[in-house]
This record gives sequence, C-alpha cells and structure tokens, in this order.
Amino acid sequence: MSERVALRAAARQAPDVVPTRSVGARPIDARGAAGSGTGVATGAVATGPEVGAATTAHFLTGPRALADQADASAGAGAAQDAVDLEVSVVMPCLNEVDSVASCVRKALTGLSAAGLAGEVLVVDNGSTDGSPRAAAAAGARVVHESRRGYGRAYRSGFETARGRIIVMGDADDTYDFSELDALVTPLRTGHADYVLGSRFAGHILPGAMPWSHRYIGNPALTGLLNLLFKLNSTDAHSGMRAFTRDSCRAMRLTSDGMELASELVLSAAQAQLRVLEVPITYHPRAGSSKLHGLRDGWRHLLYLLLRAPRYLFVAPGAVAWAAGALGLLAVPLASRVAGAGWFGWLGFRTTACCALLTVLGFQTVCLGIGAAAVNTRAGWHRQLGRLPMRWRRFFTLERGIATGAVIAAGGLITDIITLATGSAGRLDHVSGLYPLVVGTTVVVLGVQSVLASFFLRLILDLAPVRTPAASLLGRGPDGEVAA
Repeated sequence: MSERVALRAAARQAPDVVPTRSVGARPIDARGAAGSGTGVATGAVATGPEVGAATTAHFLTGPRALADQADASAGAGAAQDAVDLEVSVVMPCLNEVDSVASCVRKALTGLSAAGLAGEVLVVDNGSTDGSPRAAAAAGARVVHESRRGYGRAYRSGFETARGRIIVMGDADDTYDFSELDALVTPLRTGHADYVLGSRFAGHILPGAMPWSHRYIGNPALTGLLNLLFKLNSTDAHSGMRAFTRDSCRAMRLTSDGMELASELVLSAAQAQLRVLEVPITYHPRAGSSKLHGLRDGWRHLLYLLLRAPRYLFVAPGAVAWAAGALGLLAVPLASRVAGAGWFGWLGFRTTACCALLTVLGFQTVCLGIGAAAVNTRAGWHRQLGRLPMRWRRFFTLERGIATGAVIAAGGLITDIITLATGSAGRLDHVSGLYPLVVGTTVVVLGVQSVLASFFLRLILDLAPVRTPAASLLGRGPDGEVAA
C-alpha cells in the first residue's frame, strides 16, 4: 500500500507524457528501494524464447495515467519479483540523449536474438538533456542516482539489477550491445565467472579512440597493472564486461570514479574468478566525450599505486635506506684512501646527506608496512598489497618496542662515548663529528621503530576488517578454506 501511495505521489508531479514499452507478455514493474539513494523512473523489459515477434508500445499520458500504472504495477509486483531474469544490461548515463536510445534498442535486440530473458537498466547520473525519457521510450528501466561518478552510477546499477548475469557498457554507442551474446555465453555455460570485452584484441574503428589513449594512456596503464599485480590483461579499461551476480558480490566494488575499470580487474583476480577475454569492436562515440585524459589517468594510476605499497613505499624506501647506510659506512674508508683533508670539505657533507637518506628510507619503509596493513584489514590480499602472514604472526607491539629501544640505546651510547672522550679540539674539526652524526641517526631510527610499532598496532587493532572474498571454489586468497 505504501508503495502505491509513493507511486501516485510521483505521478502527480509528472505532467508530461511518459512512454513505457514491453517486449512480449512479461512487463516488469519499475520500482526502487526506499532510502537507497536511487529511484526508478519508468519501464523495464523482459525478453526470452517465449517472446513473440510482436512488440507493443504503450504511451501513458499525464498524472492520471501514471497513477493507473502505479496501481497495476503495485498489484503485480510480488508476482513479477518471483521471475528470475537471466541478464541485466546496465548502462550509466549522463547527458547521452544522442545515443542512449540506440544503445537500449541494440541491447534489446541482442537479448532477443540470444533468446535471453532480460532487462535493460539505465542509471541516470543527473542528466539535463532528456536522456532518461529517451531511454524509457526505447524500453529501458531507468534508475536515478544523484551521487555523481562513473563508478557510483555503475555500482547503483549493479545493486538494482535483477538478472543472474550483469552486462555493463557505456551508453555512448561505442559498444555494440546487439552482440552481447559473445560475453554472456561463457557465463551461461560455466566456462567463466567474469568476461572482459577487449578492444585491443578486437577492432578499434577509425575515430573511436584518440591516438594518445590508444598508443600511450591505455597501454601504459594496462601494462603497469599487469606488472604490479602479475596479471595478463590486454585491455584493463574496457567499458564492456559481463559477470555473474555472485561474482559481482565477491568483488565488493567500492570505487566511485573512472578507476572502477581498474578495480574490476584487480577485484576479479582478488576473488579468484575465472576470467576470460573476448575480442570486441570499439565504435566512434555519439555526442561529446566525458573523459578527462589527465585527471582520469591520474585516478587510475593512484588507485594502482595505493594497492601496491610494496612498489610505492617499500621498494624505493629500502633502496634509499640501504644507499644511505652504505654511504655512512663508506665515508671513513673514502677518507683514508683520499686523505684526511678530503673529509673536511666533502666527507662531512656526504655524511650528513647519507644520514638524512637513511632516515628518509627507513621512514618510507615504515609507511609501506602501514599501508600493507591497511590493505590487509580492508580485504586486499593480493601479494603486493598485503602484509605477509609470517610477518603478521611475528609482529607484536612489545617486540617492536624492544627492538626500537635496543637500536636507540646503541646510538645513544655512541653519542655519549663521543662526547665524553672527544676533546674540544677534535669536535671543532668536522672529522670529529662523524661518530656523533652516526650515533644520532641510529637514535632516530630506534625512536621511529618504536613509534611505527604503535602505529601498526593501531591499524591492526582498530581498522575495520573486510573479510577476504572467498573464491567460487570455496577457498580464500591465502589458500585456507573460506568460512
């Protein structure tokens, strides 16, 4: 009853003509979840083998007609929800009036040609050009998502989709939805859990992609993703993919922006999904592009680096730490070889720089360990983004404090001995300051170790836990049987 009242209220505020379309004899009611931040605007489609060739279109005019539709849909809602759709085609939409209707019609054609019971779901992300009305007129179910973002729109669509299989693709006519069977078939036959339509393994038509994206941006970002995470994707940023509903839940997507494309690839690997790539054709888009090359590329790069703290923090930090420490040790040897006079001008400066480099490198490594701990607690158990299990088992706050205290004590003793035994004449000469610089550096490293131990314990104790997604084979990413 409350749903009927809500639909009537929405109808009274809509004075315009609202078309709905059904293919065959199974129209689906258009309803949204209350309080979810999204709302369904109109119509949905079901197609299937039993659907005849006839296609009917009904045009309901004015508030009264919409109210009648609300009554009918509310009465049929419970029965219709029991019907499980095979496929949901999800399209995000932001001012795509020139192409969205064509994409919807192609998707309906693809569903009908493949004999699939499905729906076309358009997620409007704040269009002002009439795109929602055009999509509904073409036969789509329209959902409104007020929170802006490419990834946010897609995630709302995934949550609202009713099909067992979800096909995603942009509503700018760059992807041919009439050929969606190539993506759906491996999922239906059980040969894959996630299918990516690869533009680079297929065909990119002239004018479909700027040369900078085709030869620089996409290959560079895809190559970096493959390098960092030991994957083998040919087109990590394709906008056309398909996966089962269970796979979508296992991936636990969180991105709101364009970086969703990268997250899908990494999350599929994280969830141990069976991934298959199929070649597709990429067409020139209709209307103006919404892409911002530098900004969107930076978001992808940032997402990848934050998921790989071993490369972002640990590796460069370890190199700096080792170089600084070796430099400190080499200064006295170089001074003996080059002569004592060399230390006065270059040796002390070298010592100071090496000390700073040592501290910087050690601090960066500590940041990397903290970042890996955050990723671990967030459920990211890819090898480059997690805190190794053996390290987690070894580490305790008490051990960290004890280790740091011993290191700091060693440096402090060095400083005390230097100050106690060095004469004023020796300390006036720069060579006499060398052991003092080294000792102070060691004290700083010890104190950093203690503070880093507290910080790591804070992360491991207080950060929210995201349980690792179990694979479809029933095992978690570390090989243990999933709970």
